[in-house]
Amino acid sequence: MLTDPAPESTCTVCGQSSILISQALGVCLACIRKTPAEALELAGKAHERSRGAFGLPPQAPRGGGAKCHFCANECAIGEDERGYCGLRENRDGKLRHLAGTRARGLVGWYHDALPTNCVASWICPGGSDVGYPDFSHSSGSEYGYKNLAVFYQACSFDCLFCQNWHFRQANPEGPGHSAAELARAVDVKTSCICYFGGDPSVQAAHALAASRIALNKAGDRILRICWETNGSVSRPLLDQMAQLSMKSGGCIKFDLKAYDDKLHIALCGVSNRRTLENFAHLARLIPQRPEPPFLVASTLLLPGYVDAQEISHIARFIASLNLDIPYALLAFYPQFEMADLPATSRGHAEQCLAAAKAAGLTRMRVGNLHLLSREY
Repeated sequence: MLTDPAPESTCTVCGQSSILISQALGVCLACIRKTPAEALELAGKAHERSRGAFGLPPQAPRGGGAKCHFCANECAIGEDERGYCGLRENRDGKLRHLAGTRARGLVGWYHDALPTNCVASWICPGGSDVGYPDFSHSSGSEYGYKNLAVFYQACSFDCLFCQNWHFRQANPEGPGHSAAELARAVDVKTSCICYFGGDPSVQAAHALAASRIALNKAGDRILRICWETNGSVSRPLLDQMAQLSMKSGGCIKFDLKAYDDKLHIALCGVSNRRTLENFAHLARLIPQRPEPPFLVASTLLLPGYVDAQEISHIARFIASLNLDIPYALLAFYPQFEMADLPATSRGHAEQCLAAAKAAGLTRMRVGNLHLLSREY
């Protein structure tokens, strides 16, 4: 894992040198697009090194008899092995859940005063003028109320640029919390719960149980259920998540990391096919509750890899489903295996925003403005 920023790295495939090539990945964007076979072989080695440092399997296991259906990885886990997320294992031929059930989640939480810096704060009932009075306590930001931020310590992706990578240090068999314990953290001043991580997808059963307990306790009081996810969860679980958000006035925020599947595999270790399918599936529900926005998208502007061309493809995909889906472009801060890349520049952000606008989307913004750097 890189800790000291490097001024320049070289693409192992084409030999090009640039500050916009990550040494950990070892391959440039052009080669990922033009020579994917060679580029993805190198990327696979980068993920194997990264995951090995935390005792995680290099790829989703395919040869075992214990099958897990929580997410798109569809792990088939061999005897005494663990699944891709690290929370499931095969013991005596049966799937054993180390966490992510109603009884035990690998999770932590804290309260944030509203409005927060949430990806959707600019269009959600807690931070804007939408949703009042059915889903918000005020016609503007909900000052005096708070969000319960719930951080799940596992993930179905392996993003080399992860902004919250420290969750990988959690022990899957260490201290955990039941859904009931989590629900007790909701008090009369809590007007929303946001599940993120890591990713809530691989512990969705725990989050769903906690949500139902909390909503039942809240009665008629406002309590929005929101999710920030990579969107790889299984369809039955996704439908349950969507139902809770739709009824409570919450939203589901998809982090669309890339559109090109080759690029997504290079950066995140797995395909984005399920993510895009799930996003399109949820877009069909928007007419049931046009306001406040039910479905939100965001993309991290990763220097050297997620460029204006990639944003254009993502934005056109979103626009083909519904022009009013909010889309946030987020500035990258050097982290984890890609700590040698620079922060997103203002010029990069402006180019990507223009590309998104050209697709016809009506609600767009650049978030984390304080992280933007000068030109590379």
